Amino acid sequence: MAVRKPVLALYQAVAATDHHDVQVGEAAKSGSGTATIPTGVFKSVFANLVKSIAGAGVLSLPYGVAAFGNAPSALIPAIGVIMLMGAASAYTFGLIGRVCQCTDTNSYAAAWDVAVGRKSSWIVAFSCFIDCFSGNLFYSMILADTSVDLLASVGVTVTRTQSLLYVTNLVLAPLCFLKNLSSLAPFSLVGIIGMLYTTLAMGLRYFQGSYAPGGEYFSSQLTEPVFGVDGASAAFSPKALILTCMLSNAYIAHFSAPLYWSDLRDNTMERFHQMIGYSFTAVVVIYSLVTTAGFLTFGAASNGFILNNYSTNDTIASLSRFAVAISIIFSYPLIFVGTRDGLMDLFRVEEAKRNTKLINKLTVTLMLLVTALASQLTDLGVVASIGGATFGTALVFVYPAVMFLKTQTKRTKETVPVFFIGVLGVVVGVIGTTMCF
Repeated sequence: MAVRKPVLALYQAVAATDHHDVQVGEAAKSGSGTATIPTGVFKSVFANLVKSIAGAGVLSLPYGVAAFGNAPSALIPAIGVIMLMGAASAYTFGLIGRVCQCTDTNSYAAAWDVAVGRKSSWIVAFSCFIDCFSGNLFYSMILADTSVDLLASVGVTVTRTQSLLYVTNLVLAPLCFLKNLSSLAPFSLVGIIGMLYTTLAMGLRYFQGSYAPGGEYFSSQLTEPVFGVDGASAAFSPKALILTCMLSNAYIAHFSAPLYWSDLRDNTMERFHQMIGYSFTAVVVIYSLVTTAGFLTFGAASNGFILNNYSTNDTIASLSRFAVAISIIFSYPLIFVGTRDGLMDLFRVEEAKRNTKLINKLTVTLMLLVTALASQLTDLGVVASIGGATFGTALVFVYPAVMFLKTQTKRTKETVPVFFIGVLGVVVGVIGTTMCF
């Protein structure tokens, strides 16, 4: 179907290198009793879902708080929003699994086709393409920033554009031309390890006061902290929706929901929801810690990529940049497959015509476009918030609500709440997009 190939590429290569080995209990095989998943396998699925959700986008969240507040108390509503958006995103993730159960499908596109109709399948295909494309753009921008700072930490000075071109030509391009990306999948574990390390590093530097006046890196940091009086009450400002939109993008893993459900479908929906609950709770904790540590350290000066605030002389911060860069480098080509195949799906290019020559041409064209945009765009926070305001809210809230409502044969206690989730997604998306400019 329209987005099946890019979704499979993202899910299988990035997030699910080991959870396809899920085996159900003997009760399920015999058709009696309640099936259960071995504890070890459940932990594997949990870890994979956390890896799918938590990405480099979390490092933009302190910027989302700084968009409306500059006092520490602004974190109170911010953490509340992080928790609320996490809960809502987990709920809609579960809705997709229920739609797949109802329609007997195992992909986002197939569920949409059965629940809504094939005529509108281009909407999902377009959303998949844009989502993957913006992911590559976001990653290129991060690599441009991190490579400059990493080189500066060892005494090498280059411009942002130069560093981007070096990384793209010497590292990203060769990886994106690979025909088989399965060998890159194990490196996805680096992402979650790097994120946990970065979370601890940011917390350590805050408690040490290293970037506060008189701190070890205060004089060498790239941006001095800025604090004011706009605290919790500032959350009523429309600009607070910027954080909401960024979170729509930060929690997105919904294209892979059907495939997680497919692996667990011989088990119970209760078990599926349990996995979702554990995974999203873990991500909420990580997001809250990173947001708190980053904002309390730099306040309103928080950069769209918070590691840009840290001194290039800070070894711990440099290691964080390195871990993030390595994670992105090996994830980049996996997402690029979604971008490239999503474009071919959008224009309904037949499988027989997807030869090496066409694929190579698209690879060059798309990489040139992404690199050109990344060289001109420097505010990661704006890119993340716009992406979340548009397709993030659609993929996380609007589309799941539409599919669920379409499969209902009669009104239930969930009908009105799900309807309002869909409407809220549209409203937040429209207002949030306006606030981003």
